[in-house]
Amino acid sequence: MFVSPDVIGMIISLFAFAVAMLGGVAWLLGNQTKRMDARFDQVDARFAQVDARFDRVDNRIDGLDTRLGRVENELVEVKIAIARIEGPERRLQRL
Repeated sequence: MFVSPDVIGMIISLFAFAVAMLGGVAWLLGNQTKRMDARFDQVDARFAQVDARFDRVDNRIDGLDTRLGRVENELVEVKIAIARIEGPERRLQRL
C-alpha cells in the first residue's frame, strides 16, 4: 500500500504540533506550580509572624489577668477593712 508523502508529512506535523502543545502546557503548569509554591511560602511566613504576634498578645493578656486577680484580691481586703472601720449597719429600732 502506497502512502503519499503529503499524508506522511501531515501526520508527522500533527504529531510534532501535539508534542509541542503538550510540552508547552506542561511547562506552563510547572511554572505556575513553582510560582504558587513560592507565593504559599510567603503566605506561610506571614502566618507565622501573625501567630507569633498572637502568642505575644496572649502572654500579655495572661499577665494582665494575674495582675487583675491581685487587684481584685486587694480590693476585697480594702472593702473588708472599710466595713470594719464603719462598723455594723444601723437598723431602725422599734418603738
